[in-house]
Amino acid sequence: MFQKLILAATLLAFGVVVLGAYVRLSDAGLGCPDWPGCYGKLSPAHAHAEISQELAVRPQGPVSHAKAWKEMVHRYLASTLGLLIVIIGSMAWIKREKLKQGIGLPTFLIGFVILQGLFGMWTVTLKLTPIIVTLHLLGGMITLSLLTWLLQRQSRDIAAVRGVDAERIKSYAAFALLVVFLQIALGGWVSSNYAALACSDFPTCKGVLVPTMDLHHAFQLVRELGMTAQGTLLTREALTAIHWVHRVGALGTLLVVGLLVIKLLRVPALTRAGAFIALVLATQLSLGIANVVLSLPLPIAVAHNAVAALLLLSLVMLNFRLRKSLNRDYAGV
Repeated sequence: MFQKLILAATLLAFGVVVLGAYVRLSDAGLGCPDWPGCYGKLSPAHAHAEISQELAVRPQGPVSHAKAWKEMVHRYLASTLGLLIVIIGSMAWIKREKLKQGIGLPTFLIGFVILQGLFGMWTVTLKLTPIIVTLHLLGGMITLSLLTWLLQRQSRDIAAVRGVDAERIKSYAAFALLVVFLQIALGGWVSSNYAALACSDFPTCKGVLVPTMDLHHAFQLVRELGMTAQGTLLTREALTAIHWVHRVGALGTLLVVGLLVIKLLRVPALTRAGAFIALVLATQLSLGIANVVLSLPLPIAVAHNAVAALLLLSLVMLNFRLRKSLNRDYAGV
């Protein structure tokens, strides 16, 4: 039952991350402008009159019946995920002797999902402040990664890698995981600042390899959406800088993860893992390019977020496997 609950939570976490991307990319993040309910009601159906009144005043505003449902379904699923994590953490404590595993990770997950819920609230109450939106995205990715790690701990049939091979790749695999996480952070910053189409051509940006940019204002973290920290409008050059740095990060990610794939393909026990990571990496790069040349179609933009999560998880599982191979008696934290 413990393993099944973790599996259910992991799958649900992946769904919540992808749905969160869909909500953000379809401009439904303020579909219900309060929290945790919708105009103080349990569901958009109960708030039908309030939503209709807002639509009459601002037909092109952020509130609509469809957007409200998108936002609230995301909240319902996120709340369900939080409840599952609390149950998992409680079971880890109650059955810690039987499970023979550490309780540190399940306990940490409870605290972290509470923090993630607060970021979800701040995303709405602080009107999509870019740093909060980005941290909320990263919090979802971290929650998903930790659940994946916890799920791996329940598996007894993970194939071991020869100690010498695992030792040789372990540090570089951890570095690749960090690089992918940082690239996801850059992608979140692009999305939360609506800079995905700041460069509409590829491989150049505005017709050149290095366009005119405002890096200083682009990466001021504490500011409102569309504004600089000084309260002036964010320029096109700043949005271009955000987009361009994400492209450079994608190139760096390709080199780092590509080298990892080469290392994995040289180890017989890891060739399948290497091939899978290569496939996911190629898919992710293709989706990123398609977003630019096709002007950010919603299905491809959402898929870009989903495959980013899949790439991250593939590296989490690889790192777990390498660590376990180096310590056969590994029981986790």
